[in-house]
Amino acid sequence: MRQNVGDLVAFLAVARSGSFTRAAKHLGVSQPALSQTVRELEARLGLRLLNRTTRSVSTTEAGERLLQTIAPHFDGIEAGLADLTDMRDKPAGRVRLTVGDQPAESIILPAIAKLLPDYPDLSVEINLNAGFVDIVAERFDAGVRLGETVAKDMVAIPIGPDMRMAVVGSTDYFSTRKPPATPHDLAEHSCINLRYTANSGWAVWDFEKNGRPLNVRVEGQLLVNSIALARLGARDGAGLAYLPADYVEPLVASGVLISVLQDWCEPFPGYYLYYSSRRQPSAAFRLVADALRYRA
Repeated sequence: MRQNVGDLVAFLAVARSGSFTRAAKHLGVSQPALSQTVRELEARLGLRLLNRTTRSVSTTEAGERLLQTIAPHFDGIEAGLADLTDMRDKPAGRVRLTVGDQPAESIILPAIAKLLPDYPDLSVEINLNAGFVDIVAERFDAGVRLGETVAKDMVAIPIGPDMRMAVVGSTDYFSTRKPPATPHDLAEHSCINLRYTANSGWAVWDFEKNGRPLNVRVEGQLLVNSIALARLGARDGAGLAYLPADYVEPLVASGVLISVLQDWCEPFPGYYLYYSSRRQPSAAFRLVADALRYRA
């Protein structure tokens, strides 16, 4: 019976993550051992539960039926264990968050660093990822996204004020180039392209003026996958960068960078902490969420 439970836990992890590698990392076992466990479960049932390719793993019809049958039970067990920790004097346990670089640095870390000393049995895992992550499949308690991109079936908590983007370049860059007057003028400039993940496209520069949106695809010699690199590239004169205004404000205030097209960069909803509406938050997660909540 215990072996059956362990096999089901293994299958559930693979089915939800769509990857033996990610599931093995989550369970703390080797990928070959996990593959063997799932194969033995399939052999005992006499059914193929997973379709395996070199690129992905997906459930078969039988596997999907098994997933829908057992997942609520294991989720209920996890919730029950979390309820027991709620009976402690102070919340305990691990809270897993997936966050982009900028909100991690400016919002998450300062709040968590202030919170942790008062709760010695609480731990917070911050996983940096600028792409869109399936927090349910990857077993994260919550993620952080801009308000406009949070799915409607998620619970969303504001953790920062409204934001603006900024187009910035160095004084050296503008010493030989005329600043753009409209986003259309960016075609005459070398712009730093940003791609958040290996599988995503290059980021579009979104502008708006008097309620009129304008999306621009830019060109340039420097292409990066990090906003930190984009900021450094702009500082060093490699081109114009399109970044959160508060992220570049110190360099703008000091005169290292010059901000242009400000009248085309209108405010929009800032960062939100989001989590599945189907999951009962633990006391530890509620504590973290309250510490991160933005209060104007």
